[in-house]
Amino acid sequence: MESLDQLDYKILEILQVNNMTSQKEIGHTIGLSAPAVQRRIMRLREIGVIQRDISVINPAYIGSPITIVVDVEMEVDKVELTRETKNKFKNTPQVQQCYYVTGEVDFVLVIIVYTMQEYEALTHELFFNNPGIKRFKSSICMDAVKVGLALPVPANIVRR
Repeated sequence: MESLDQLDYKILEILQVNNMTSQKEIGHTIGLSAPAVQRRIMRLREIGVIQRDISVINPAYIGSPITIVVDVEMEVDKVELTRETKNKFKNTPQVQQCYYVTGEVDFVLVIIVYTMQEYEALTHELFFNNPGIKRFKSSICMDAVKVGLALPVPANIVRR
């Protein structure tokens, strides 16, 4: 894995806020020329630091999604069953985030649906029809107080 320097971290910090920021503006902010910024961004993409560029959509414009946090407990701890369950969660578009965790539960999911009927059907597909699932607990989000997409850049590396 290639190491990143302070300028790389500064570029990443800026791009995570707005990846449409011009290379000229980034360069001006961090003290590099636009071509130097362009080379660094290309390298960050090539080595896999920047995985993709996306647009964050305001849900108010496409409907009112329901966010549900689901704790999932597996019946038994078998490698193959866990792998199949991970793949099922990965390949389900409504599962926005999936964490394989330690503690009382095995998975924590963040699911987005548009109706409770859609969620009910999804519970059958993901949980009731999976013999490896012992139980699941759903928590309906009342308010998205904070939804973060940016990774915090280590404070001891980036100084402005």
